[in-house]
Amino acid sequence: MTADGSAQSETPTPDALHALYEDAHLLALDKPAGLLSVPGRGPERADCLSARAQQRWPDALVVHRLDQATSGLMLLARSLPTQRLLGAAFAERRIAKRYEALVHGRLDLPAGTTDGWAEIDLPLIVDWPNRPRSKVDHDIGKPSLTRWQPLAYDAARHVTRLALAPVTGRSHQLRVHLQAIGHPIVGDTLYGPPDGAPRLMLHACEVRLAHPITGDALALQSPAPF
Repeated sequence: MTADGSAQSETPTPDALHALYEDAHLLALDKPAGLLSVPGRGPERADCLSARAQQRWPDALVVHRLDQATSGLMLLARSLPTQRLLGAAFAERRIAKRYEALVHGRLDLPAGTTDGWAEIDLPLIVDWPNRPRSKVDHDIGKPSLTRWQPLAYDAARHVTRLALAPVTGRSHQLRVHLQAIGHPIVGDTLYGPPDGAPRLMLHACEVRLAHPITGDALALQSPAPF
């Protein structure tokens, strides 16, 4: 089990890390499920994507993170100025992220949806007595918005494949929002029922942004491995 309470199949190996995009300013790496984004506490939690990246690209700097149990695209900067530019782009929501997930049950678009996307608009806050969990809190939670779109329903497994587009970036946002509407992500032992899945079925599959230096439009993709 990972530090964020989700199942993982096995410890990722160093050769599992590979670049989806690379230039003098920016890296896009494909993080395997079960690998930390940054070091945790203690020497046993030193292995992480940022440390592996710096073995190959010593100037690599973390810009954002994925949960340990989540796989997929992560951006890293190759200088402090680029890190600041990317950080500002994330803060100003000029970087669009898309995920894929498998969730329990059948999830269809609500009646009256016009653009093919539905929304989960529920305020979230870290559940401090039960860290690392987060929770919905209508009194003191921070505004949190997730857009979702059903891609396919598997009747045999009774699971729905979703496209997810987080508008905000709260801790465990996608996981808590989907649990809150009664469709937890498959393999999520922190927020979902025991289901025997080998990993959390959540993958960061696409990032769209303007290159922080050149301004060129980038559409980076990593197909979901499940």
